[in-house]
Amino acid sequence: MGKPSDLIQGTLDLLILKTISVEPRHGWAIAKRIQQVTDEQLQVTQGALYPALHRLEQQGWIKAQWKESETGREAKFYTLTRAGAVQLRKELEQWERLSNAVGLVIRLV
Repeated sequence: MGKPSDLIQGTLDLLILKTISVEPRHGWAIAKRIQQVTDEQLQVTQGALYPALHRLEQQGWIKAQWKESETGREAKFYTLTRAGAVQLRKELEQWERLSNAVGLVIRLV
């Protein structure tokens, strides 16, 4: 089972941006979706998630709105902004370059 420290620095932002690009989600739902999609291999702790969400909001890449959650409680739902969509494309391109380069080293060295 992965730990938050297993994430390559910077990938948490990418995972958050990609997760909310599909639909708005509150913090717990973002962490849960990442956990589900990775077949429980990645678990994002609150201590890593909420500072990242705050940072992404300050950068203007996401925005938050209070809404009622599926449990009936109020929660901050995060959505991608136009600037966030641009950043997501950049981060996906960087991830592809990095993962391809690492793949070359693994296969050829």
